[in-house]
Amino acid sequence: MTQSDTLDLFIIGGGINGCGIARDAAGRGLRVALAEMGDLAGATSSASTKLFHGGLRYLEYYEFRLVREALIERETLLRAMPHISWPMRFVLPHHPGLRPWWLIRLGLFLYDNLGGRKILPGTTTLDLRTAPEGRPLQDRFTRAFEYSDCWVEDARLVVLNARDAAERGAQIMTRAKVVSAERRDGLWHVTVERNGKAKVFAAKALVNAGGPWVADVVRNVARQNSGEGVRLVRGSHIVIKRLFDHDKCYFLQGEDGRIIFAIPYETDFTLIGTTDVEHQGDPRAAECTPAEKTYLTEFASAYFKKAVTDNDIVWTYSGVRPLYDDGAKSATAATRDYVLSLDDAGAPMLNVFGGKITTYRRLAESALGKLGRFFPDAGAAWTAGVALPGGNFPVDGVPALVAALQARYPFVTDRWALRMVRAYGTDAMEILGDAKTDDDLGRDFGATLTEAEVRWLMTHEYARAAEDVVWRRSKLGLRMTPEEIAALDIFMHDQTGTGAIE
Repeated sequence: MTQSDTLDLFIIGGGINGCGIARDAAGRGLRVALAEMGDLAGATSSASTKLFHGGLRYLEYYEFRLVREALIERETLLRAMPHISWPMRFVLPHHPGLRPWWLIRLGLFLYDNLGGRKILPGTTTLDLRTAPEGRPLQDRFTRAFEYSDCWVEDARLVVLNARDAAERGAQIMTRAKVVSAERRDGLWHVTVERNGKAKVFAAKALVNAGGPWVADVVRNVARQNSGEGVRLVRGSHIVIKRLFDHDKCYFLQGEDGRIIFAIPYETDFTLIGTTDVEHQGDPRAAECTPAEKTYLTEFASAYFKKAVTDNDIVWTYSGVRPLYDDGAKSATAATRDYVLSLDDAGAPMLNVFGGKITTYRRLAESALGKLGRFFPDAGAAWTAGVALPGGNFPVDGVPALVAALQARYPFVTDRWALRMVRAYGTDAMEILGDAKTDDDLGRDFGATLTEAEVRWLMTHEYARAAEDVVWRRSKLGLRMTPEEIAALDIFMHDQTGTGAIE
């Protein structure tokens, strides 16, 4: 293997941390390859509560640095991805039997002022007896706080980071399993199995962003000893029929000290979550258990006039958060901060523990900072505010973009246009191309998903199966029938099998 074949960084893991690091590193001029054993965002990074938020409840655990960093990041990220992220107002009803009013007010004062907020409006108070936000709630809740955080399409965030990394020269490999990594002659030699074939890559440094598998990569792939551990915590969510008519979210306090959110979701639904349960076994087997369903439905029913029952649930999802094991007594108390552990006994290996989706960009910068002395010619930090693909328009520019799209494509309905802009931003017109009618977009798979969009996702966004498209690149699985999804899967398999899509 020649020097010209040697990579600077090899990254294991195609979740938000791995793809964020790949993007940052490629933009600094480093030679980067990333291997993901499944689909991008195939595990934890597509199973979040889908919020860019500071983590109001983390103030109770004195995680001020984490909260401040996350609060600052909200607006930095919002500017870079106005298509997949947008401001959201949160209603926090006061529960007289739990945290006192003054304590919540103090926490929200810190929340408003720790992060140098400029775009998002600050905290206000609501009289729930007269405010429309009080109508869905039980009459015993009479006042509330209203504050700001942001929504984000988590799996799309991962894919767009991977796309941007690739456009800057990174090699992104999905369905590519790293089976071994060994130090030899001052380099890492990484063996990757993909499509039934094995290939060895040489790299100056190895980044382990394996998420829930981070410890497995250390022990069984790189065969290194480490005293650091990961705590696997499962977070489950339920999606129910729409519970209220406005576009604000509810932040609800539980008598067990936990909180959950009830969030407007995909126009016709409400997302409720999350749980915090110690997870044992394979992270891929994570699912919302009957006990977790009961916990979430009873938690929500303690606040809303209309009781939430199992019959209301249309979908559930679960993700396993790989938290750094700081010895906390409970999953809820375990730190959400990230830890970057550098093993430099030979070719360097950086292990990424924990992290929040909100701080992924800062985590990537910190990772490159840790590795900086090994790459003295690398460029400086650059990602703050730099738009992700499709995000090159103003924070408040979605309505104008929707109007422009419908002016150019009059056959596109309001809902369809908004979905395209929210998913792809300025790339939406690239997907629709020269189409004069919907027939020009090819086969209709249902729920406004066309062949033109599917081909785009396969060519530009690494999608290979129906599941990638309807549950990660979008949430159209909520609207498509099992038969429509099966037909899509066959189509995509045929395209890959014939070599139409590499």
